[in-house]
Amino acid sequence: MIRVNYFARYRELLGSEGEALPWAPTLTTLGALRAQLVGRGGLWAQTLGQTNLMCARNEELCTLDEPLCDGDDIAFFPPVTGG
Repeated sequence: MIRVNYFARYRELLGSEGEALPWAPTLTTLGALRAQLVGRGGLWAQTLGQTNLMCARNEELCTLDEPLCDGDDIAFFPPVTGG
């Protein structure tokens, strides 16, 4: 099982704070997971298809080529700015 969390504006747009997805061997990377979610179409494609989204695996920032394992905790969130 992979736990996927949506934060900030993504949570609002998707109407969900997260979900648990069954592990599948095709989910080799965070990019593969994102592609599966974008494949839902509509708001999913518009929101998670953005090129500047940020992601984390097990509470550590990472890129979309980060490998996935069963039991991982994933987070998708919009870019943040500081000042």
